[in-house]
Amino acid sequence: MPMDVILVVWFSVCTARAVMGFGMDPDLQMDIITELDLVNTTLGVTQVSGLHNASKAFLFQDVEREIHAAPHVSEKLIQLFRNKSEFTFLATVQQKPSTSGVILSIRELENSYFELESSGLRDEIRYHYTHKGKPRTEALPYRMADGQWHKVALSVSASHLLLHVDCNRIYERVIDAPETNLPPGSNLWLGQRNQKHGLFKGIIQDGKIIFMPNGYITQCPNLNRTCPTCSDFLSLVQGIMDLQELLAKMTAKLNYAETRLSQLENCHCEKTCQVSGLLYRDQDSWVDGDHCRNCTCKSGAVECRRMSCPPLNCSPDSLPVHVAGQCCKVCRPKCIYGGKVLAEGQRILTKSCRECRGGVLVKITEACPPLNCSDKDHILPENQCCSVCRGHNFCAEGPKCGENSECKNWNTKATCECKNGYISVQGDSAYCEDIDECAAKMHYCRANTVCVNLPGLYRCDCVPGYIRVDDFSCTAFCEEGCRYGGTCVAPNKCVCPSGFTGNHCEKDIDECALRTHTCWNDSACINLAGGFDCLCPSGPSCSGDCPHEGGLKRNGQVWTLKEDRCSVCSCKDGKIFCRRTACDCQNPSVDLFCCPECDTRVTSQCLDQNGHKLYRSGDNWTHSCQQCRCLEGEVDCWPLTCPRLSCEYTAILEGECCPRCVSDPCLADNIAYDIRETCLDSYGVSRLSGSVWTLAGSPCTTCKCKNGSVCCSVDLECLHNN
Repeated sequence: MPMDVILVVWFSVCTARAVMGFGMDPDLQMDIITELDLVNTTLGVTQVSGLHNASKAFLFQDVEREIHAAPHVSEKLIQLFRNKSEFTFLATVQQKPSTSGVILSIRELENSYFELESSGLRDEIRYHYTHKGKPRTEALPYRMADGQWHKVALSVSASHLLLHVDCNRIYERVIDAPETNLPPGSNLWLGQRNQKHGLFKGIIQDGKIIFMPNGYITQCPNLNRTCPTCSDFLSLVQGIMDLQELLAKMTAKLNYAETRLSQLENCHCEKTCQVSGLLYRDQDSWVDGDHCRNCTCKSGAVECRRMSCPPLNCSPDSLPVHVAGQCCKVCRPKCIYGGKVLAEGQRILTKSCRECRGGVLVKITEACPPLNCSDKDHILPENQCCSVCRGHNFCAEGPKCGENSECKNWNTKATCECKNGYISVQGDSAYCEDIDECAAKMHYCRANTVCVNLPGLYRCDCVPGYIRVDDFSCTAFCEEGCRYGGTCVAPNKCVCPSGFTGNHCEKDIDECALRTHTCWNDSACINLAGGFDCLCPSGPSCSGDCPHEGGLKRNGQVWTLKEDRCSVCSCKDGKIFCRRTACDCQNPSVDLFCCPECDTRVTSQCLDQNGHKLYRSGDNWTHSCQQCRCLEGEVDCWPLTCPRLSCEYTAILEGECCPRCVSDPCLADNIAYDIRETCLDSYGVSRLSGSVWTLAGSPCTTCKCKNGSVCCSVDLECLHNN
């Protein structure tokens, strides 16, 4: 498929994709605190007051504990994660200052499939996961271990990672797609990694996993959703790949068919229609008596339309009824017996069975058929004389319902009911017509949309220049985006942050030239991108003092940072210099938090991940491609720093932690697919990068397009079995 066609499809999804109004499945979420039944857990967990009173909050104390899911909860979690490409973990937490711990971990033995960790030692939030059987970690610098309440939401959409803290978008990254098909035996841990490691110290409230796009909106409903998600795009690409696979097969079949049909090009063949054993010529019309439709044969295809019935104005002594052999109801005399009104064909059981015919009750002598059920299950249908068994299918013999209505069985009768989005014609639910929700103002389309009526439903289309936000609303779209944090408020119109201007916020307002700066005394204004700076080269007001946290530090002053007690700073000639506090282990009042190497207490020692080796506080070691450190009895690990590679293709060799450059894309195990780089298969069909197909004539050979290169491999087990 040509690239321009793919882009047209892509933009049409973003800008004019029509969406029907469906609700979210409430089962696509898990309330972790409720599932773990923390109310009845005593060891290491205590119920306390939370950020709010709408849900329970629990204090995770610094003791040995085992807070994990029961087997049936783990199985439920495995089923929820299966084949899901989009999910969000969210929680409200208050973490003890400068501590490290795991908020949530889903793991099987040593494999982490989802783990959210907050390190107060390195001021990081870490997301641990598994990609193609290998561990991966994303380190997101942020200080959450500060003793304050924080709302945290980590969203994953295929290879797209999004982190919100306190309803602010903190990080957005492209990562390797996590594995979501959890193996049997996987378990969920709350507030710890396992029995011994990653113990979280603080309060957790509102812990949930949401299995739907943009799950963070559950926590922060005022945030706008973006369109579309990464999973939406991958679904589109997968759909294109499936179409290409179908195209390749159809191409082969069409080539064969064209060869067979080449001899028939000069023949004249009249296309006919065959219905119920009867042959109709082109443009022939007939009445389909069984379904009350007018049908026509058009170029070999049968087109039928239901007959429209005229409104009936029956006299007071008659009622509209269906008559055998006719599609529309007709007026027939009614019968009255004991104050009960009966229509033509209805029966009443008195001393004998009588049926209304032509306005007269006629005695019926036919015997009732035997029933294959007990007497207690006998029921008498409405307007009938013979009983039937409970659960009888009245629709099989009951009213004739039109194509926009459906028959519904009741205890003693069957009735026609209009389908959703349709309304009865003149009060008769056997015949229903479409409700125009748009004209009747019965829709939920909001600003920047156009309501489009459809048979039985409606959709909300975006007006030109807008893209979908959700099922019913659209937001402005700026083709070139809004730079430097600008906001798109109308089609191709941005509202720019302070310091920037232009249609796309692309232009260095020069505060110095416009004299809108705030430099004072003898300082000079220096224009910068998005702002300005003040430089004080000389003069009586150039004291060498340093502005710091809204105040002023005197030249030569030394102080300790409030947010980091292990750092000491000094002001010298207008510049601030900071360094780590020197450690003197001979000093009995040394700060062990800042100098863990001076801590000789047994309680401050750590066991390694395998439980075999003991480390002192302050010791460092490497485990599973991570750098680990022991601090006051607590193990903190972070990914090893690998050198940046400028090559296009990389691969991680067996037993190594960091990738190496490779020249052959077929050897690369971590490749960013570019759908503009296509490949030609053996049928001559263009394949998108990332698509997989079976080689023609070789069912055991699988090929994959990797950025323009066709990479094929043979399945040895397939060869053996064939």
